[in-house]
Amino acid sequence: MIIEERKVFLSTLKKNQAGGSHAFWFMRQAGRYLPEYRELRSKAKDFLDFCYTPEMAVEATLQPIRRFGMSAAIIFSDILVLPHALGMKVWFEAGHGPKLVPLKTIADVENLSLNAIEDFLSPVYQAITQTKKSLPEGVALIGFCGAPWTLACYAVEGSGSRDYQSVRSAALRDPAFFTKLIDVLTDAVIIHADLQIKAGAETIQIFDSWSSVLTADEFSAYSIEPAKKIVSALKKKHPHVPVIGFPRLAGVRYGDYAKITGVDAVSVDASVPLDYIKNNIQPLVTVQGNLDNVLLAEDKFFALDQAKRILETLGEKPFIFNLGHGVLPHTPVENVEALSDLIRNWK
Repeated sequence: MIIEERKVFLSTLKKNQAGGSHAFWFMRQAGRYLPEYRELRSKAKDFLDFCYTPEMAVEATLQPIRRFGMSAAIIFSDILVLPHALGMKVWFEAGHGPKLVPLKTIADVENLSLNAIEDFLSPVYQAITQTKKSLPEGVALIGFCGAPWTLACYAVEGSGSRDYQSVRSAALRDPAFFTKLIDVLTDAVIIHADLQIKAGAETIQIFDSWSSVLTADEFSAYSIEPAKKIVSALKKKHPHVPVIGFPRLAGVRYGDYAKITGVDAVSVDASVPLDYIKNNIQPLVTVQGNLDNVLLAEDKFFALDQAKRILETLGEKPFIFNLGHGVLPHTPVENVEALSDLIRNWK
C-alpha cells in the first residue's frame, strides 16, 4: 500500500498492500502474553508508572510490531489515565485490576478539571511522538480513549463490575449528576484524542467496553450521542483522521451506532454472526474484527479456521482484521504468530 494512504488506514480497504494481505492489528497486542513485555513490565514501579514512562510505553508499543509485522501499532497506555488526569484517584491492584475513589455527587464532578489534561498526560503524548518516529515505514499509529459511558462506569463504581448496577442506578436516581458527568467526560475525551492526534496518532479508537449493560434508550443517550459529539468535534479539527468506535457487545445496535455517530469504522466483537456483519454493518462503514480471543488462546487450529471464514466472508468489502476483544495473557505466542502469518499471506 502506498504511504500516502496511511492517513485513511482504517476507512479504506487495504487490498493493495504488498502481498495482497489485509490490514490487521490486535487489541491488546502489547501485553503479558509476550515474554519481552513481562520483562519490561518488571522494571516499572507500578502499572501507571509503566504508562507514564515514555521510553517504556514506546518499547511496549513496538514489541508486537517487531515480532508479528502488524499493519498498525496502538500506543501503549490505558483508558483510565484520563480520569486520573481529571483529578480522580486511580490505582491498580495486582490481581484485582483498576481502583478509583468513586464519584458520588455533582460537587464531585464539578471538582474534576479539564485544564490539567495536556500537562498531566504529556508522557503519553511524548510516547506517541517517539513511537511514530520509530515505527517501520508504512505502519500506522493508533491512539485511543475510553468512551464516556465506560469511563463513567469506573468513575461511579470505583472498579470493574459484573453488571454496573450502581452506575445505572445513579443515572436514574440523579440525572443531573450523571448528565454532568457524561458531559465532562465527553469534553475530556475530545481533548485527549485531539492531543494524541497532534502528537502523531493517525487514527483514534474509542473503546465503549461496557455498552452491553445499557437498555436501548440508555445506549442511545450514553453511548451513541457522546460518540457522535466526539466524532463531530474531531472531524472539525482533523477531517482526514479516521475514528473507530467499539461499542462492545452492542449486538443489533451496531448499525445505529455506525449510522448516527459518524465513525469511519466499527470494531465488532465475536458474538456477532459474520453474515449479519456482512449484510447489515459492512454496507455502512469499514468493519474491524472479530476473531474470538478465547479461541485464539485455546486452540490455534480452530482459530485459524475461523480466521479464514472471517476473511472469506468480510474480506471483499472494507475490512480490517482484528480480534473481538484483547489478546488474553495466557495466549501462546505461537498462536499469534500463526494468525499473523495467515493474514499477511492471504490472497
